[in-house]
Amino acid sequence: MFDPSGPVHVVRAPGRVNLIGEHIDYCGLPVFPMALQRGIRMTFQPRPDPEARFINRDPRFAPVTFTVAESIRPAPAGDWGNYVRAAAQAVAQRFPNLRGVNALVETDLPIAAGLSSSSALVVATALAILHANSVTLPALELIELLSRGERYVGTAGGAMDQAIIIGAEAGCAIRIDFHPLRLTPTVVPAGWQFLVAWSLVHAEKSGADRQAYNERTKQCEEAHRLVAARLGRQEDPSYPGLLAAASVEELLDVARATLSGVLLRRFRHVVTEATRVRLAEMAMARGKEGDLTAFGQLLDASHASLRDDYEVSHAELDRLVELAREAGAAGARLTGAGFGGSIVALVRAERAAEVMAALRERFYAPRGVAGDVGQHLFVAESAAGAGVLDSEAV
Repeated sequence: MFDPSGPVHVVRAPGRVNLIGEHIDYCGLPVFPMALQRGIRMTFQPRPDPEARFINRDPRFAPVTFTVAESIRPAPAGDWGNYVRAAAQAVAQRFPNLRGVNALVETDLPIAAGLSSSSALVVATALAILHANSVTLPALELIELLSRGERYVGTAGGAMDQAIIIGAEAGCAIRIDFHPLRLTPTVVPAGWQFLVAWSLVHAEKSGADRQAYNERTKQCEEAHRLVAARLGRQEDPSYPGLLAAASVEELLDVARATLSGVLLRRFRHVVTEATRVRLAEMAMARGKEGDLTAFGQLLDASHASLRDDYEVSHAELDRLVELAREAGAAGARLTGAGFGGSIVALVRAERAAEVMAALRERFYAPRGVAGDVGQHLFVAESAAGAGVLDSEAV
């Protein structure tokens, strides 16, 4: 696949775990994720022509070949190659007449586990093609380019995943603000550990799950439009504008008088989750004993809201959350889009092994995967953002 006489490079793009602030980035509200030590590793070599060839180390995923251009025809929905096509098309629209690459893709992330392996693949592909063409973009511009570009696959998401994958700092969680895009780090306290546990249920970004995800973005837009009209806020009807104009309690009072059923539940999740992000960031910044407890309680409240008001949880996610709490976690919740995927649990560092052992014995062993549990359950170590590795690190 690679020409032995030519240079070969490696790009690493981390996965991410969103600590709190779920399903609100596309509402323009701040979120609080961190990058993972696990992610996508792409070994690549520039080509002399615009052709791009991608081979996945995992044999379940067929090789992908296409021409890097401003308009690239997608494969059928659900094809992994649409994420590399999305990246290639986005950068080609910004920089025409690009050379392609030959690339080998590997990952130590569980696939479709809500840890943004797909966005990591988009970022890695974009960085590989840009590097192959000796082109660079400022981080914020690249984030915005790829967040728009990833909509190629049909998911109407926000910019959280691309922002944390590109802009992360090791040892930190990052508050991400939108419009304008800003990244603010907070050091994770030494005694805090976040555990990630996959539910073994794939969180697919295609088919019925994608339809349900996109349906919620429309419901949020409709709910906020109606509340904004009731408040006479047509000049700034955004969610940030509403939260700046009134307290959460006042907004919920207006929402109860204006909305009903699904729209009320969606609105309630969005505005209360935004408050939880602010409180969680403050708790982490203080980093005292009581703040770990407070952060855990915010995780618990977020999960309840995602389960009941946003309706994106799953029985296996709920079971993992329950078991983690029973084993001594300060709090836990689903992370990512839901409909499957993973949970994140906050534990005191000295209790991490105990909680992981309980999940292994009470969740994974009954499902027949305790012997391979390291692929599904791990301590989330906050990592730096994506980049092409120095030759010494290859």
